[in-house]
Amino acid sequence: MSEATLTILASSIGNQIFVRLKGGKEFRGKLKSYDQHLNIVLEDAEELKQNGESKKHGLILIRGDSIVLISPAFA
Repeated sequence: MSEATLTILASSIGNQIFVRLKGGKEFRGKLKSYDQHLNIVLEDAEELKQNGESKKHGLILIRGDSIVLISPAFA
């Protein structure tokens, strides 16, 4: 992982982010922490469904090897 990527992640702690996983699942939540393997912990996480609905999950851990995309959350 590049130094620029780590800098961007570090500046996103406490902010809402969007995460897309292999297989198409999508989550949005507040970035609580991450590690060198890109495992991330989201607070107040919700799974975004294809039909526009969402499912609340609370505090979750997402394994870095399942992540396809991380970006600032969109409304």
